[in-house]
Amino acid sequence: MTSAAIIVAAGRGTRMGEGVAKQWRSLAGKPVLHHAVEALKAAGIGRIVVVLRPEDMDHPQIPAGVQAVALNGGDSRQDSVRSGLAALADDPPDHVLIHDGARPFPGPAMVARLIAALADHPGAAPALAVTDALWRGQGGLVAGVQDRSALYRAQTPQAFRYGAIAAAHAAHPGGAADDVEVARAAGLDVAIVEGDEDNLKLTFPADFDRAERIWKGRAMDIRMGNGFDVHAFTDGDHVWLCGVKLPHTRALLGHSDADVAMHALTDAIYGALAEGDIGVHFPPSDPRWKGAESHIFLRHAMDRLRARGYALANCDVTIICERPKIGPHQAAMRAALATIMGVEMDRISVKATTSEKLGFTGREEGIAAQATALLVRA
Repeated sequence: MTSAAIIVAAGRGTRMGEGVAKQWRSLAGKPVLHHAVEALKAAGIGRIVVVLRPEDMDHPQIPAGVQAVALNGGDSRQDSVRSGLAALADDPPDHVLIHDGARPFPGPAMVARLIAALADHPGAAPALAVTDALWRGQGGLVAGVQDRSALYRAQTPQAFRYGAIAAAHAAHPGGAADDVEVARAAGLDVAIVEGDEDNLKLTFPADFDRAERIWKGRAMDIRMGNGFDVHAFTDGDHVWLCGVKLPHTRALLGHSDADVAMHALTDAIYGALAEGDIGVHFPPSDPRWKGAESHIFLRHAMDRLRARGYALANCDVTIICERPKIGPHQAAMRAALATIMGVEMDRISVKATTSEKLGFTGREEGIAAQATALLVRA
């Protein structure tokens, strides 16, 4: 399944007061919009469309690595979402997350919950149950109370199957408060998933103070894991390394496709999470995994990483062999891993060394690989 995100950032935020629009204001040293983009990327959403006012299309602080599109039509939030959906139409994703650019901290665990909910529902949205007592007021006085038992505070991103929400927006007359209202008007069920108290929306000047406290109060949580794997040669005409098929005079022997480098990297991530190794999650005694492609294991490790609230800072893979030569294939290997892991290529290093003709790798009896992965709390 493929996922993309739309960030609506065409508002002017009049309740914030005079000055720069809130999506461009600085928060912890960078524009609010940058925080939202980086958070979604850390959650594994690589394709992001940012909807801006036409006059902001040449803004010097548009985040790198996004598709910026101009608001087309009116100036409502719904018009912004329609512009973003249209930008995805030529190559539509399976899922789309629609997010407010004024919410800088959409956490990866929350995003994972949203995408998981789309397996059973056409839409899903994060929310927090109302816990405070609710009053109705009149003339500055308490005029009554309101039952809070079934009330929630809505958040974004709100997630949908792309085709369903695109059709819902096309049919809606306008004036909706958010995309959940549009979806429900079209008869779509929207699941409620647990939101995040830190996922605040910047509306008033005091909200920036709270956002700064959230940013500073997040304890730095760094985890590192190491992985090592070995596979012997057997008869064959190719090997799989880092998701790339390399012609060779031998093949690697293994229960799965024997991608020794990807196995080491997967174990490094599991190790950083203190969740064992590949054998724990995919026992070799289980016939379902015989001949399995190793990207299944690596994607599972990345899913576990994000579900635990982490992002991949970087990883480093070293392949130890005399042959085949790795250098000509390094770029392709990094690109393949980046696609499988849903991260930028510059977070992935792949390199190789020989053992100077020493040991089993020097005798060309097999290939070894070691990997290190660094995770940070997103």
